[in-house]
Amino acid sequence: MELKDIKSVYFVGAGGIGMSAIARYFLHKGLVVAGYDKTPSELTHQLEKEGMMIHYEENVNLIPEACRQPLTTLVVYTPAIPSTHAELKYFHDNNFVIEKRAQVLGTLTRTHKGLCFAGTHGKTTTSTMCAHIMHQSHLDCNAFLGGISKNYGTNYILSTHSDYVVIEADEFDRSFHWLRPWMSVITSTDPDHLDIYGTKEAYLESFRHYTELIQPGGALIIHKDLEMKQHVQEGVKVYNYSREGGDFHAENIQIKNGTITFDFISPIEIVKNVELGQPIPINIENGVAAMAMAQLNGCTAEELREGMRTYGGVDRRFDFKIKNDRHVFLSDYGHHPKEILQSAKSLKELYSDRKITAIFQPHLYTRTRDFYKDFADALSHFDEVILTEIYPAREQPIEGVTSKLIYDNLRPNIEKKMIQKDDVLNFVKAHDFDVLVVLGAGNLDNYVPEIAEIIKAKEQKLG
Repeated sequence: MELKDIKSVYFVGAGGIGMSAIARYFLHKGLVVAGYDKTPSELTHQLEKEGMMIHYEENVNLIPEACRQPLTTLVVYTPAIPSTHAELKYFHDNNFVIEKRAQVLGTLTRTHKGLCFAGTHGKTTTSTMCAHIMHQSHLDCNAFLGGISKNYGTNYILSTHSDYVVIEADEFDRSFHWLRPWMSVITSTDPDHLDIYGTKEAYLESFRHYTELIQPGGALIIHKDLEMKQHVQEGVKVYNYSREGGDFHAENIQIKNGTITFDFISPIEIVKNVELGQPIPINIENGVAAMAMAQLNGCTAEELREGMRTYGGVDRRFDFKIKNDRHVFLSDYGHHPKEILQSAKSLKELYSDRKITAIFQPHLYTRTRDFYKDFADALSHFDEVILTEIYPAREQPIEGVTSKLIYDNLRPNIEKKMIQKDDVLNFVKAHDFDVLVVLGAGNLDNYVPEIAEIIKAKEQKLG
């Protein structure tokens, strides 16, 4: 189905962060946009305010009439929805065009210059950084992001004139194979989603195939320490990057008084004295990749500096809620061992003389089963670890797989405790913390506003 033929779009699983960005794109185009989601959320309520029709009951009769025309209705679904879902089955049985989110994004990369960001972790922050740099530059861009940009309060940026579209390329279910990037960054390829891929080798092969999809004339910007081997088409330039080495890297890094500055070293133009708007050590490397992409597409040195200086971060990615001499409290989406290790190292670099406590909710039984020792190693870089039960998401329990697997493998002598998620608030009330981070991709984050209020109340009491 060509974009020009579409009059209405229906989303089966409307409330996901990535799905909502596409919904917003079609709303902006003036189409009828509707959909189903299992549970109401702040995001679905916001989409309703913006004009999307959403219902929360699996019921074919609730599909609006405008979305019942197979020739003019595009159906977009998330792989998290089972094939037995009544509404999805209705669309299948009646020969509607049904596409995954990634297929829709793939269509957009054929009509715009797709600047895509792939990787096990780091892709949300890096793509959001790049989108911000591009959007405030003379180039501008559209963007479909995997998180809520704090600069814009949304996961979607629209331009009326730019030919660039920044996209977070999701490797889950091999979705990124639908894309045809003009250029791509690959941040990391640490094995994940082994419930889908089966083996590490299959996971790496998936990324290798993804590099073949970059269009001739474009470029691949790949982290220099990756195990995977790229295989680009003829006419695609390949650059590597990292924090301290590669075609693009940082030099003269200064971390002091809550600020981070560095020089951006590039084969195109060196940019001196770059200041991080979100001063977190891991953002040095993320920033190098984002600036490389923006620079290769024509952003000036001053636009790069200004974009990095004004970058505000992403919700749930090193998201500071309280930051003072007495308490530091932040929420972080880290749910893979390498992400958690990066979070721990960054916090240790920032707060080397303070006690750091992590409350971690493991995400998925399969991921816990496959990586529990790696989780324990990563979490052992904190001073204190509090573990809750596993968040199952799409999975059924696996016998013998619980948070205790991680707990039992934490380093000796570390302060540790296992509690139920529902007891977290009482635990926070009963304990004082120096630096506290809530980690994970599950629903523990719902407690973050209340935790912040509890800590603020303690501060007021202490005067």
